[in-house]
Order: sequence, then structure tokens, then C-alpha cells
Amino acid sequence: MRTVRMLAAAALAGAALLGPVAPAALADSPSASASPGGDTGSTAGPTEAGTTFRTAARFLPGQRATAQAATGDYLYWVFPADTGQRPTVDATVTLPDAALRHGPATWRIDVYDGLRRRQPCMYGTQARAAAKEATTVRLTCVLRPVRASADAWANDPLPGSYYVRLTVTSLPDEDLGQPFTALVGVSTLDKGGAYATDGSLAAPLVPGATTADQADADADAGRPSAVEAAAPEDGWSSGWWSDRWLWTAAGGVLAALAGVGGYVLTRGTGRPPRVPPAV
Repeated sequence: MRTVRMLAAAALAGAALLGPVAPAALADSPSASASPGGDTGSTAGPTEAGTTFRTAARFLPGQRATAQAATGDYLYWVFPADTGQRPTVDATVTLPDAALRHGPATWRIDVYDGLRRRQPCMYGTQARAAAKEATTVRLTCVLRPVRASADAWANDPLPGSYYVRLTVTSLPDEDLGQPFTALVGVSTLDKGGAYATDGSLAAPLVPGATTADQADADADAGRPSAVEAAAPEDGWSSGWWSDRWLWTAAGGVLAALAGVGGYVLTRGTGRPPRVPPAV
């Protein structure tokens, strides 16, 4: 009975340690994030978009960026993504009046990292064809979780700037130049230690980042550097902490309890049988 009580206590202790981090595994299900979060409209973002990577309009996750442009233009926005975050980009295009259009049109969003590498979508509708009678079209791209570091040959998403490009890829030539309105937002999900790595970048991938001498000159002049200007509201994380530490500690405790339980069982079964006293 003492052995059973010790093993039951070990199981309860392991469940208590693993309990706080178990929901993180549930968040990996595609159905949990197939639709973007509804809180991305909390604050207003920029009302214009850039036409190149260099002129991309910056906004933060949780903001809504809007722009008015002509069909056929390329629109660019940029937002920061930090270690452990999984961004979900969604865009809603309000199409020109159906009476003015001559056929269906296909719209598309692409996401690029700070090195201008196109990042694939885990799931979501990255491109969609809108019928001639449609009034709006909704696009979604769920990116992979951002890692603190990666091999030089890998295309893993890393901390830094992420560019959103919106454009129409197919439509009748007669519809080029017609006005449309775009609404873009980003929500992030913290994935924590499930995708943590042992290393970290020396600096986030932010294009236009200044050298050390230029950074000192900017600091003396009171100007923010490119990295600071593109950072999240609470700054870039160092990447050293993640809930993987909790899993590691829980595994160590469970291993120790299993060792104690095994020792008790072995000691109990290894005793010589009791010999009744001679009559």
C-alpha cells in the first residue's frame, strides 16, 4: 500500500506540473486558428500603403491598416513579429461596383520576411477568385511560428520585419485602374517553447538597420534607429526564456519520482521470504 500511495503521488505531481503548459499543445490544431482572431480591429493603423518594400506602411499586430488604390497596384505593409509568435495575416478587399466590372478577378496576399524571402502559409486562403457580382473578397495567411534562430540554408521565419503584399493577379484588362479599398490586419498567437531553439539572432532582421557608429549618432541626436522604429511595442525579446523550461523541469521531476518508485518496488520484491519460526 505504501508503494501504491507513492506512485499515485508521483502521478499527481506530474499532472500538476504539466497542467499549465498542456493547452499549448491544443493550440497546434489547424482548426483552432483557421479563422483570424477577432481582436485585430482594436486600434486604427495607417490609412495609406506603400508601393514598394522600401515604402511599406508600418503597423503593429492588433491594428487595422487601410488603403485606397487602383486595381493593378501593388500595396505593401510591414509589421514586426517576435520569437515564439505565429502571425495570422488577413485582408479584406472591397471591390469596385459590379456594374463597372467586366468579369471575375483573383486577389492574392504574400508575406515576406526581413530578408525578403517569401514565407509560405501553413493554412488559410492566400489567393481567392471573386465573381463579377461579389462586393468583397477575404484573404488569410497563417504563418509558421517565428524561431529565435535557424540554419543559414533554412527558410524558417526569424524575428524581425514582415512585409504584406496585396495585389490582383488576374482580371479583365478593362478593369485595370478601377478604385478599391483594402483592410489589412495581423493577429499573433504565442506558441512558446514548442518551437523554441537553443540559439538566438544577434539582432532582428530589420531592413535598413544602422551600423553601430550610425546607431550612436542617432542616439546622440535623439533619433530612433531603424531597429527601434520597427520594434514591437514592448521591444524585442531576448529569446532565452520559453515554457520549454517548464517541460524540462517537469520531466526531471517525473524521472526522479519514477526512480524512487522503481527503487521501492525493487526493494520490496528483493527481500528474502520470511521463514516461519520452528515449532
